Amino acid sequence: MGRKKHDKFMRVENKGKNKRHKMKGKTLEAFTEEMHTAFEASLHLEEGAEGPQVKLPCPLAMWELGHCDPKRCTGRKLVRKGFVQNLRLNQRFNGLILSPMGTKYVTASDREIVAQSGLAVIDCSWAKLEETPFSKMVGSHPRLLPYLIAANPVNYGKPCKLSCVEAFAATFCIVGFEELAILLLKKFKWGTVFLDLNKVLLDRYAGCQSEEELLSVEKDFLTSKPEEEEFDPFDVNSGVECGNLNRRQCALVDHDSSEDTDSSEDNEDEAEDGKTRSDTSQEQHHDEEEESEHHDEEEESEHHSDEEEESK
Repeated sequence: MGRKKHDKFMRVENKGKNKRHKMKGKTLEAFTEEMHTAFEASLHLEEGAEGPQVKLPCPLAMWELGHCDPKRCTGRKLVRKGFVQNLRLNQRFNGLILSPMGTKYVTASDREIVAQSGLAVIDCSWAKLEETPFSKMVGSHPRLLPYLIAANPVNYGKPCKLSCVEAFAATFCIVGFEELAILLLKKFKWGTVFLDLNKVLLDRYAGCQSEEELLSVEKDFLTSKPEEEEFDPFDVNSGVECGNLNRRQCALVDHDSSEDTDSSEDNEDEAEDGKTRSDTSQEQHHDEEEESEHHDEEEESEHHSDEEEESK
C-alpha cells in the first residue's frame, strides 16, 4: 500500500511585520522638516519672541557619571534646558552612541540611525576613562568621532577632547544635520567657535560615504603641511612690501637699527624734558626778578617815610 503523502510545510513570510520594521521611526523628509521648524523656533526665541519650548526632532541622551564640574558641564546644561535626557547605567539606548569604546567612526551613512533613534554621549572625564564603566552603557551603535579641535574653555585648542555639546554638534554636522549643531552650540557663548575651528574638517567628513574614506581624509589632514598663502610681488595693492626683484637684495639690517630707533625716541623725550626744564627755569627767574623789584619798592617807600618823620 502506498505511503501517505505529507504536504511540505511552507512558512509564509510575514510581510506586515517587515513593513512595520521598515516604517519604524520617521522618514528623512519628515525629520528634515521638523529640524527646520526647531531651528526657526530657536531663532525666534533668541530675538525675544514668545513661543513654545523648542522640540528637537530626535531624542538626545547622556550617561552622566559626575566626573565634571557641574558649572562647566555642557551636558548638564543641555539637560536643564530640556534638550537631553539622563540615562541610568545598564539602561539601553537604541540610537547612535558616542563612546571611546566604539570600533567604528561616525559617517554620513549613520544619518538614518540618528534621525530614527537619536544620539547619546557619555559624560565622563578624559582623565578617568579607566574608571568609567563603559560595559554598563548598552547600545547597538557605538561610534567614534574623527580628529577635531576642542573649543570649550577647559580644553580649548586640544585635539579630540570635546565636550558633550561639541560631540553632539560634530555628529550632527557629519551626518548632514548642521542646523541642529548650530541650535545646540548657540546655547553657549563660545559654542559657534567650534564650527569655525573645524569648518574645513567637518565639511570634508560630511562628504565621506564610508569609514575608509573618512579615515583617509583625516590622515591627509594630519600629514599635510599648512598651505602657504600666495601673493603677487608685482601687485602694488596687495599690502605686502617687497624689494626690487631686478637687483640683488641688500644685507639685512642688524639689531642696531632698532636700538637707534629706541635711542632717537629717548632723545626726543630728553629734548622735551630739557625744554620743559628751560621753560621752568625762565619762569622761576622771572618770578625772582618781580620779587626783587617789589622788595626794592618797599624799601624805598619805607626810607622815604623815615625822612618825612625826621623832617617833622
